[in-house]
Amino acid sequence: MKILFLTDNFPPEFNAPASRTYAHCKEWVRQGAEVTVITGAPNFPKGKVFEGYKNRWKQTEEMDGIRVIRVWTYIAANEGFLKRTLDFISFMFTSFSAGIFVKTDVIVATSPQFFTAIAGRWLSFFKRKPWIMEVRDIWPESIKAVGAMEGNLAIRYFEYLEKRMYKSASKIVTVTDSFKQQLVEKHNISQDKIGVFKNGVDTTIFQPISKDEDLLHQIGLQGKFVIGYIGTHGMAHKLDFVLKSAKLIEDKDIHFLFLGTGAERENLLRLKGQLKLDNVTMLDSVPKSEVSKYISILDVGLVNLKKSKTFESVIPSKIFELAAMHKPILLGVSGESKEMVEEYNVGVGFEPENSAELIYKINYLKENQNKEYGFEEFVSKYKRENLAKQMLLFIKE
Repeated sequence: MKILFLTDNFPPEFNAPASRTYAHCKEWVRQGAEVTVITGAPNFPKGKVFEGYKNRWKQTEEMDGIRVIRVWTYIAANEGFLKRTLDFISFMFTSFSAGIFVKTDVIVATSPQFFTAIAGRWLSFFKRKPWIMEVRDIWPESIKAVGAMEGNLAIRYFEYLEKRMYKSASKIVTVTDSFKQQLVEKHNISQDKIGVFKNGVDTTIFQPISKDEDLLHQIGLQGKFVIGYIGTHGMAHKLDFVLKSAKLIEDKDIHFLFLGTGAERENLLRLKGQLKLDNVTMLDSVPKSEVSKYISILDVGLVNLKKSKTFESVIPSKIFELAAMHKPILLGVSGESKEMVEEYNVGVGFEPENSAELIYKINYLKENQNKEYGFEEFVSKYKRENLAKQMLLFIKE
């Protein structure tokens, strides 16, 4: 079977969509599929092309048996709605242009952003091949949730396009049960058309290891109870709330470690200075290969999102990585994520943007460091390799 996959992010980028797509495509190749990925020159999140790559009209390479075609895009840092939208639209056109010349049996296009999905739909029409829309986020609803745009004419047009995509796709893949429920109830999509394949974890990268003592000393966190947030510092993550809460903590042994970059990082650094926080360390992002070292030094992994009904249907990928490394999760997300964390006993939740409850749960975790968790069962359930096999069967049906 020949599969053409359109994605805005792919390794060596190391955000959640890049990791998910790569793991799935790699497993599909192992299962005998011929996989071609069309993506852009790696540049996320800083908007700077990675060393060894150029933003050319077209360049081809092979990664673990996957044929990767990289096309030109308008490159912008992960900040500024207009520039990011231009980036997305440029990929829509160039990925479509490259895809015309690729022989395939089926097209998979991942969203957000759904301009990629539009390219998938176009290719399906011109090539007379079925296409599958992978929905990793309900977009543009998530844009409104973070306050990036109000419900204006542009948003309403995006919502119109969104419905057209759902209706025209041969099948839809979602990453949460909540997303599937929304598509069925809000958009009247048949349940049989939708498959749910959650993010899962790559156990070849994330597994329990001892704390990296050299790294602890290097950062100056030896002897501290370290609460770590590792990932994108964006509008959706509401990390200013965490900094303001850190100001209220009196226990000098409790320390926050932020690792990553994003649209809000400079604002967060300014806020840290204004609050004169000496219990927060903020570091720039590191290569994917080093992330597990930083997770190893954590006592607790923080997963946080803005308080919004929209985010009650998401499951952040950080949950899977932290659980795979046997790190208790401190979850500031309601809905399906909280149900999952509590069902498998891999952490504790607090009401989003509730400082008093956050601090209470931090103290609870510090006082119960010998508590037993259900990490093994959770990881066994959500191995990405197994989920990729299941998704391939869904595509083949």
